Amino acid sequence: MSKTMKIFTGSANRAIADRICEHIGVRLGDAIVDRFADGEIRVKINEDVRGADVFVVQSTCPPVNDSIMELVLMIDAFRRASAERITAVIPYFGYARQDRKDEGRVPISAKAVANMFTSVGVDRVLCVDLHAAQLQGFFDIPVDHMYAGPVIKRYFRRKNLSGLTVVAPDVGSSKLARGYAKRLDAGLAIVDKRRVSDTDTEVMSVIGEVKGQNVLIVDDMISTAGSITQAAKTVRDLGAKGVYLAATHAVLSGSAMERLDAAAIEQLIVTDTIPIADANKRPYIKVLSVARMLGEAILRIHHAESVSRLFDDMEDD
Repeated sequence: MSKTMKIFTGSANRAIADRICEHIGVRLGDAIVDRFADGEIRVKINEDVRGADVFVVQSTCPPVNDSIMELVLMIDAFRRASAERITAVIPYFGYARQDRKDEGRVPISAKAVANMFTSVGVDRVLCVDLHAAQLQGFFDIPVDHMYAGPVIKRYFRRKNLSGLTVVAPDVGSSKLARGYAKRLDAGLAIVDKRRVSDTDTEVMSVIGEVKGQNVLIVDDMISTAGSITQAAKTVRDLGAKGVYLAATHAVLSGSAMERLDAAAIEQLIVTDTIPIADANKRPYIKVLSVARMLGEAILRIHHAESVSRLFDDMEDD
């Protein structure tokens, strides 16, 4: 007899959990996730999960530390309630950029966060577009790493932009941009830059042709938006016809919105791995959902089917 599948969510991104449940056709699990009067997080599971295959949907997005602590406490609650298997569905994994020691006497924060989840008893992790693929190795449990690329590529295939060139805003994003260019049958260009501070960069040159082209600048996330808006200005100055930005994770911290508002772009395409605050919503921002992709992955994990084949199915859509 197969075990029952149950899906729960923390407070970080309830909307994507609702969309996942709608796609799968199941009810979102009943749980309390709120705060005590002193600010401590309160978690209570209001239904029986003994022997169940539990999926906990929680983006560890701002406020990142609260989101992480909610997930830790929910995993602990499910483990103590005798769930048979617990999968953490993390559309956005916070601290992912702190994945190595880039100077002396600093932590590898991404590894520390991964250790927190595994130490309280999570059995596997399902995530989307980790900042660095090697982060999967920070977990000593199975990790299913999904990519939002097929969702974004499908959107641009349907737009059918003429003379399209995909641009990497820095050399580190060139592999991602190359994948987009191949799938969209587009040209490729790379912005060569150097970082002058934590938030500012300086463009040195552009490798490739953008003049007269519709340009799609892609990255895995937009945090302060410094790099991607500077790349947008550079290709516009070089004669790009239209400038589109695309990223999986809309972190949008610091001066991001001011920079994006000032950038001469046609559209910013992001996904719903992180909810966009009302104050940050703009007519030029288009949000695509990865809920269907995550829902299909959850079903495949539950039925012990191949998750990697899901990418082939999505590319054929």
